[in-house]
Amino acid sequence: MPENPTREVFLHLATWQQVVFYVAGALASVIFVYGFWLRLRKYRKGRPDHRFDRLGRRILRAAGTILSNSTVRRGEGLGGIAHTLILWGFIALFIGTCIVALDHDFLRFFGLKLLQGNFYLGFSLVLDVLGVLFVVGLIMMIVRRVALKPAALDYARADHQDGKVDRSGYVTDDMIFVWLLLAIAITGYAVEGLRIGQTMPEFERWSPVGWSLAETLRSFSGGESGDGMFEAHLWSWWIHGLFALAFVAYVPFSKMMHIVTDAANLVFTDERAGRRLPPALAGGAASITDFTWKELLDFDACTKCGRCHVSCPAAAAGTTLSPRDLILDLRTLAGDAFGTPEFLGQRFRAGSKWPENTDGVDVAEKLIRPETLWSCTTCMACMEACPVGIEHLTSIVQMRRHLVDRGNMDDNLKDALMSLGDYGNSFGESPKKRARWTKGLSFKVKDARKEPVKTLWFVGDFASYDPRIQALSRRVAEVFDRAGLDFGILYDAERNAGNDVRRVGEEGLFEMLAEDNAKAFEAADFEEIVTTDPHTLNALRHEYPILGDSPTVHHYTGVLARLFADATLKAARPLGHRVTYHDPCYLARYNGEIDAPREVMHALGLDLQDMPRCGTNTFCCGAGGGRIWMDTSNEQRRTSEQRIEEALALDGVRIFVTTCPKDYTMYSDAVKNLGVEERIEVKDLIELVCEALD
Repeated sequence: MPENPTREVFLHLATWQQVVFYVAGALASVIFVYGFWLRLRKYRKGRPDHRFDRLGRRILRAAGTILSNSTVRRGEGLGGIAHTLILWGFIALFIGTCIVALDHDFLRFFGLKLLQGNFYLGFSLVLDVLGVLFVVGLIMMIVRRVALKPAALDYARADHQDGKVDRSGYVTDDMIFVWLLLAIAITGYAVEGLRIGQTMPEFERWSPVGWSLAETLRSFSGGESGDGMFEAHLWSWWIHGLFALAFVAYVPFSKMMHIVTDAANLVFTDERAGRRLPPALAGGAASITDFTWKELLDFDACTKCGRCHVSCPAAAAGTTLSPRDLILDLRTLAGDAFGTPEFLGQRFRAGSKWPENTDGVDVAEKLIRPETLWSCTTCMACMEACPVGIEHLTSIVQMRRHLVDRGNMDDNLKDALMSLGDYGNSFGESPKKRARWTKGLSFKVKDARKEPVKTLWFVGDFASYDPRIQALSRRVAEVFDRAGLDFGILYDAERNAGNDVRRVGEEGLFEMLAEDNAKAFEAADFEEIVTTDPHTLNALRHEYPILGDSPTVHHYTGVLARLFADATLKAARPLGHRVTYHDPCYLARYNGEIDAPREVMHALGLDLQDMPRCGTNTFCCGAGGGRIWMDTSNEQRRTSEQRIEEALALDGVRIFVTTCPKDYTMYSDAVKNLGVEERIEVKDLIELVCEALD
């Protein structure tokens, strides 16, 4: 072995050839910078959005997410593994290329050299091994796309406008992405094998793939390198180099740009996005210029992976909403508006244009139909599934705000909003009737406005006015009283918390309801708040702090779990029922409360069998985002009925447990509509608690 192992970067290339390569590299770099500048110019035209706070923490969080590949691997098998191999292989090869450039183009002019000796040997080994993983990952991704064809990668539009919009460019771009990277990797190994094969220096055994390839190539030439191997090396070097430069130039105009946009999007993602909506823009999002720079970045960050599409309950119900389609349509519109169209993307077919709408907002008239926006349940499944931090919900609500401003909504929703404005509840009932559910109790529920209490129970509309839920409210009160909990309610001073009102887009009404409740809080003397409604929980916990200090807010399952844990409550006997449990979107996904309901069920001696979609991956009942107040005839297959069918498929399960008033309502109706009352029964957790307490 020579004293100083190394290699020549431009082996056999004449000076003029090296000059040509550097000129081509400069041209590719100029194209890249120009494309990158077009993107930045577009983002600068978006409205301001304050996302630069705690920038160091944001960067570290994004780096951890990217390097661990955690969001991409979540819920994915083959695709997650493949992406991990591609990611780390690409990072290694990119760093290796940078080291070569630093060594050859800069350090040598100062008499320094990195790529020599033991460093070169280790460098060769690491890049060879990780390069193989890179190739394996690319092949896995190609097999997944070409042979397995998962539903998430079907680009058919949910609104059935495929005849008007051509999406074949997306498929082409996807394949260019993986095949170009594979070509770069394979030609890189070819260059290495042909270079080593010419002289077979012993130290190049540290490049195991290149050495094995070199031996194979020499065996075909009778053990001699020959002029053929010299010529082949020269040709393969140029092919590899041009592929690499083409990649650099193509990045800003293709799916490859996600390497940059996704990293930036993960840095600027708001951890509270969706849970706390941004302040309303006057009139909502009327046109593409009304979106913030972060929302424009969201549109570009989409990799078309389809995870939001397959997880969306509105898409599962057969409505025209697909979060993926909506984001891609907004990307196309932004590209057309700001002069930054994708090289390959969706295009209008000859003689076609975006679906026409009457009485739609500006952006909807060009692109998004009101029906599509109103189909959203705001369950946030799209954001939970998205691996790159896209905040679909905020864009949808911004456009809804403009629809509300224009009065473009169905009559049922209008009536509900009017009732909320006039009476503080969606039932159109007098506020004086809000506490009538307490009649029949063996004790008087305290009025928190008149006497101090430790726990203020914010009851909510459904728990106060719906006859079915009123019975559950009485049981909650009885259990609280038995546990010795010092609690009270606001009686007629309570108003709807406004969570769904805000997600409908009625910002003014939300502020009015929140201010009324804030005044009621000021008039009461309490230490903490409890609610049985996860929608109310989210509003009080995340939305109300923008109006001032907000007290600690608990869901009743958390209180029950605490009471069972400290033995304040004890089950008289284990129930032993085999049950399944539906995690409410606003409890599990919005607020991360997964354990408390299960701890209570464990304390009751229930045999819990989780559904395949549970925890933060839960499915939606279909009531959120104001959908419970709307005409839902556009749903071909109700999500609540799909969920009951999912529960029926579980072995031996006869009880479907809920912990949300809206869930109880939706799933009770679904059981009746499906005619399966004899096979499964919907029960709120409090009913099982009362049964266990005897």
